[in-house]
Amino acid sequence: MAAFIKPSSGAKTTRRSFSPVAEINVTPLVDVMLVLLVIFIITAPLLTTGVNVNLPQTSRAKSLPQDNKGLTLYVEKDGTFTLNSEKITLDQLRPRLTTVRESNPDVRIYVKGDADVAYGLMMQAMAEVSGAGITQVAFVTDPPKKSLRSPR
Repeated sequence: MAAFIKPSSGAKTTRRSFSPVAEINVTPLVDVMLVLLVIFIITAPLLTTGVNVNLPQTSRAKSLPQDNKGLTLYVEKDGTFTLNSEKITLDQLRPRLTTVRESNPDVRIYVKGDADVAYGLMMQAMAEVSGAGITQVAFVTDPPKKSLRSPR
């Protein structure tokens, strides 16, 4: 780090006496902060993860407001269950949801079931969710794709 020393005013001598100037150069600080901002802007979208399921399409379903309190239960077409990002079995689902409900009684469960999942498997998952005492359950669907033909 360099310092600038300016000559002091006062008595004229053959040798000048110097005093330090206390100024902060903020340009390097701004440069570092801008680089960090760009890094966070680029990496933030890459941190979201999920399970790839083919959601069924419905036209009458309304969108629910999103909040960060909800859990997501994925029911995949091969019969496996994923709670948020952790694979679990059907036997592990009820105890896990019971402990979550005890810590947060207002917890919401969003069920994302693949369109090819058997109806019985979805009902088993719903029985485990309701058996854990969770009443705020919502199924997640995709809106229907618009066709080029107009409806009659």
